[in-house]
Amino acid sequence: MVTCDAVVKRAIVHLIQAHPIDPGRYIILFEGDVAEVEEGLDAGELAAGDQLLDKLFLPQVHTAVVPSIRGQLALPPLRAIGVVETHTIATAIVALDAALKAAQTRAVEIRLGSGIAGKGYFVITGYLHDVEASIEAAIDTVGTDIVTEIIASPHVDFLKGSF
Repeated sequence: MVTCDAVVKRAIVHLIQAHPIDPGRYIILFEGDVAEVEEGLDAGELAAGDQLLDKLFLPQVHTAVVPSIRGQLALPPLRAIGVVETHTIATAIVALDAALKAAQTRAVEIRLGSGIAGKGYFVITGYLHDVEASIEAAIDTVGTDIVTEIIASPHVDFLKGSF
């Protein structure tokens, strides 16, 4: 909480999320102009000191990433589905950004940290070839230390109960 306070006191940024997550960690996500975000990140690093576990600076993020994190996107028509699970929250965000920039896919859901032991995962949808390209871009960007799955033709009952 001290780190979050330092960030918003030092820079003109907008908090996306700031709350405890599993296992016993605290996440701070914020957005703003590039220079302001850099300034806020510097202040956060200084305030966190050796308690900082991870950080991410992602300028020119895809326009759907932040609304996805906030849960503000309408559910798109579901076609093929791609699922990516990562070991860290930062990796999930970077992978989602790469996936959305690579092909005509849309974010369905992203979960960061809470209830999944500090990990991250996201689900994208689109035509099968686009989902495959997006998943490949995510792997190319963050490496193979992630778990990916593609459901080419999900059953309608699965879709109704999952999202």
